[in-house]
Amino acid sequence: MANTKSAIKAARKGVRLTARNQTVKTRLKTLHKKLDAAIKAGDAAATKAAASAYCSAMDKATKSGVVHKNAAARAKSHTAKYVFAKK
Repeated sequence: MANTKSAIKAARKGVRLTARNQTVKTRLKTLHKKLDAAIKAGDAAATKAAASAYCSAMDKATKSGVVHKNAAARAKSHTAKYVFAKK
């Protein structure tokens, strides 16, 4: 249990930020699953739309500090590999 005022505040803040991070990460996982489904279906338009939504959400997560910038760059690079694949 926290003993000082600052530690009590930090504990409250930690709970709030953990909840926010969980929400953002869950959304990213959902968008990634939609992207995978679009890729497997072979629909180019759906893949492009899903990739755009996923990359946008990844950028927002990076800006708020939920995801590291290099991890986001890697994920976006892997996404682009499927969007711009030559068939």
